[in-house]
Amino acid sequence: MELFYYLVFGGFGAVVLALELSKTSRDRISNTPTDFNSFKNNYLLVYSLMMVINILAEIAGDWLQGPYVYYLYSQYGYGKGEIGQLFIAGFGSSMLFGTIVGSLADKQGRKRACVTYCITYILSCFTKHSPHYKVLMLGRVLGGIATSLLFSAFESWLVAEHNKRGFEQQWLSLTFSKAIFLGNGLVAILAGLFGNLLVDTFSLGPVAPFDAAACFLAIGMAVILSSWTENYGDHSENKDLLSQFKGAAIAIASDEKIALLGAIQSLFEGSMYTFVFLWTPALSPNDEEIPHGFIFATFMLASMLGSSIASRLMARSSLKVESYMQIVFAISAAALFIPVGTNFLVPPSNVKGGSISFSGCIQLVGFCAFEACVGIFWPSIMKMRSQYIPEEARSTIMNFFRIPLNIFVCIVLYNVNAFPIIVMFGMCSIFLFVASILQRRLMKIADTETSKPQDWMGHKERQLEAEPLNA
Repeated sequence: MELFYYLVFGGFGAVVLALELSKTSRDRISNTPTDFNSFKNNYLLVYSLMMVINILAEIAGDWLQGPYVYYLYSQYGYGKGEIGQLFIAGFGSSMLFGTIVGSLADKQGRKRACVTYCITYILSCFTKHSPHYKVLMLGRVLGGIATSLLFSAFESWLVAEHNKRGFEQQWLSLTFSKAIFLGNGLVAILAGLFGNLLVDTFSLGPVAPFDAAACFLAIGMAVILSSWTENYGDHSENKDLLSQFKGAAIAIASDEKIALLGAIQSLFEGSMYTFVFLWTPALSPNDEEIPHGFIFATFMLASMLGSSIASRLMARSSLKVESYMQIVFAISAAALFIPVGTNFLVPPSNVKGGSISFSGCIQLVGFCAFEACVGIFWPSIMKMRSQYIPEEARSTIMNFFRIPLNIFVCIVLYNVNAFPIIVMFGMCSIFLFVASILQRRLMKIADTETSKPQDWMGHKERQLEAEPLNA
């Protein structure tokens, strides 16, 4: 392996270590009580287990560039078109069923929804053993539903339980930043190495990471069942799913902060998923030999750097999330514009194979900068969602946010070979620049309004009061 990869990995590792060791009392939230620490550590354990599952599936190929599930499907005799349909089915099911499962989580209980996630994903993992197309398609659909629960139910449970126990709002930032640092960073690196160990070293085949994921899911589900209490959004008996959808839509339409937050999230995550599909062909346009696993670990280390920076920023009560995130979005826009710039400024290489090119080295550093922005984004967007999304419909609204994201990803997947790669990166850069503008608008609104979530039930009360006038 080239020295360059070690230098990039070692450089980011040294910076992360230096940031963590140099933290002062100003850079961290200290003197938290024992009961909060126990609560936080319990959630971090479960979240880390869920991320092990997510990364093992990713290494197994749940994202398009992952080599093993693509190889698995091809071994079953399916072509590129059929495999593409399987990937689209996952995002499509998340789009179609996400709002439904989100509403059920608010109504039936977030703990129950988290357990449902574990069961659904275990079933999805088991379908990988079957060579039948319909069974594999069912597995993708189940995986899409599980993804909707993963990115809504767990966070909704945490925020509600945190507030129910009377913990300080500032402490929520600590849990968010630690979750991303551990779950999306350190655990992701270890899970990636473990997944490669199962497939390459032990030669257990491309299904092995999914089997391992199912085991971790069972452990996580046991922890949830034994130590979590139930909490709800609005679980009144006289309210059906349609009423919950309507109430969530009213909350989004009547509160510009919520609408802006949803647009910002969709723009950033849409660009992030597109990046996942594009980084491999961007770094090896002429089939250069690149160490995918090592680069993935470097990306996760860069994400750890971002989450470490985020923890410092959120520890300072005088610095608002809305303020620094517009800078983060601008930096991420510049980072994903680098492939466009190198395409015009750096002479392309026409030599097939070999090692990574000079242009690829520049792009890799830029991609690491983007991953650092991702590490800042996750705890920061979680913090803003906890402030602005009303508790009564938290899971429902969070899954509403994922509808445009999933539509966008399905379109990208369907047309991934229709546009030059620099056009795709340019589009992502524009989206991120727009997100920066919208974030500035959100900051201005936040400066003039209170930070408390709008009273969503008030929308319904005003609606009921208006009904006699409309009769």
